[in-house]
Amino acid sequence: MGQGRATFKTGRWVMGGGAAKVSETVSIVMPAYRAEPFIGAAVRSVLAQTYPHWRLWIVSDDGEDYDTVLLARGLADRRFRFLSSGTIGGGASRARNMALDLIDTPYAAILDADDRFKPQKLERAVAALADHAVVTSALDVMNERFGHLRHVGAGPDRVLRPAEHKFVSLSMDSMILWDRRRCDARYDTGLTNMTDLELLMQLYRTAGRSWHLGEPLHDYIKLTVSMSNGPGVTETMIRSKKTLLRRLEDGCYPMADPDGPAGIASFLRVSLEAEALYPAALAETPGLLFEDHLEPMLASATSAA
Repeated sequence: MGQGRATFKTGRWVMGGGAAKVSETVSIVMPAYRAEPFIGAAVRSVLAQTYPHWRLWIVSDDGEDYDTVLLARGLADRRFRFLSSGTIGGGASRARNMALDLIDTPYAAILDADDRFKPQKLERAVAALADHAVVTSALDVMNERFGHLRHVGAGPDRVLRPAEHKFVSLSMDSMILWDRRRCDARYDTGLTNMTDLELLMQLYRTAGRSWHLGEPLHDYIKLTVSMSNGPGVTETMIRSKKTLLRRLEDGCYPMADPDGPAGIASFLRVSLEAEALYPAALAETPGLLFEDHLEPMLASATSAA
């Protein structure tokens, strides 16, 4: 399998009004485990970006040669970088960390092999990173056939304090981009679920705020079986949420915004309550998304605070 090391290059890109800006290269980290059925769509979404200064790091975690897989589908680009985790099923966190340890670009982004970027995601996010250390975006939640299910976090662009973030972005957090010169972190390989939130909590140690793009610029695909869905996931999800809550209560995540840990802990308590009530709610309303179940509980908690 071909391997490479990203090289930071400066260049220029032109936005709608003809105003040129010095570009900053974004390293996109994509772990791949049994990803053949859907990685093509994810990679095409990167190739479709209106912002051209990126490197895509694909880390094979299943022994597959994804360079060859993509070439067979006509997908090749000099900005692709391929790595192997050297193991089978070592985990997305370990695979992501391998790439994060190698990249030398100022900006980092995460894209799971079963998700997609909207075409303007990097352009909008890089513009925001000029003033903010962390950028998040609203989600377009979809099923496996890319059918729309709902949006999460849609609304106006705005600054979010750490205590507010999860009450807006109540689903997954791998839609983030960050400026590695102002904050950086690695994934917790000992945590089964909620690893994206845990990484964000580390970034908040030096990033006092994040900028949230309210337009859904990230397609979050809910697979029938994944780390977030499928048999046994509920138990591991609850265990991970309890672990993070305990760490927050023990002061393991000091943040630039001192109210951040309490706010995220409040979210986790509501989320754990929602987990306990979800089976009954799902029996009453088959097909109910957890996000649709959780959102009104978060709204009630916010109004009661």
